[in-house]
Amino acid sequence: MTRRVVAVGAVLTDDEGRILLIRRRNPPQAGKWTVPGGKVEPGESIEAAVAREMLEETGFHVEVGELLWTVDIPGPDDVVFEVHDFAARIVSGTLCAGDDAADAGWFSARDLTELQVTRGLLKHLRKHGVLD
Repeated sequence: MTRRVVAVGAVLTDDEGRILLIRRRNPPQAGKWTVPGGKVEPGESIEAAVAREMLEETGFHVEVGELLWTVDIPGPDDVVFEVHDFAARIVSGTLCAGDDAADAGWFSARDLTELQVTRGLLKHLRKHGVLD
């Protein structure tokens, strides 16, 4: 039987049009670059989870914006991650990869063509106007 796990992510861009990505430390898709995020904790709102995960993975306090998309990502052991990705804006902090992030950085659209990114990420970023 498939178990669904609700998760969140945040899409942040800077004034130069670069996007903030983290390199995943753990499965699914460990080692690949993606938007920062993680699982929603019991009793936590989706928006609170976005803010918490951003702080844990990137060192940034953020203001959570609109929902951009929701995607199902298959995981190990019949788990499906139901990921809700939101737009977000940095309020304060200094970039520092932490928690489940092996690394973090700002990348241009050109940079993304040379990175190993998670399945479907570029399609979603283009479809929703984050990348040209």
